[in-house]
Amino acid sequence: MDQKEKMRSALPMAALDEIPEPRPDAKNIVGLIKRRGRITGYQLSDGQTVSKAEGVALAESGEIRGVGIAHRGDTRYLKALPDSDEGNNLSSLPSVGQDRAR
Repeated sequence: MDQKEKMRSALPMAALDEIPEPRPDAKNIVGLIKRRGRITGYQLSDGQTVSKAEGVALAESGEIRGVGIAHRGDTRYLKALPDSDEGNNLSSLPSVGQDRAR
């Protein structure tokens, strides 16, 4: 990786407040739950749906892999860890329903 690529990947990482260490059995986020175009929750690789806050708590405890925790104002949310694969960015995931999170 050249210096320019290192700088490009360092900037998104700096926007994260925390990068939790995933457990070996951690799940992936496979879909987004949206309401009026805004993410309100996540669908996990085991089919479970969780709210945005529950997703943050699960990530903090190592139960979700490939994400970091960021914030906007007082709201904490998950962001995909930056890598060279655009397809695994959360914004690239399909919407799986509206307000299905428990």
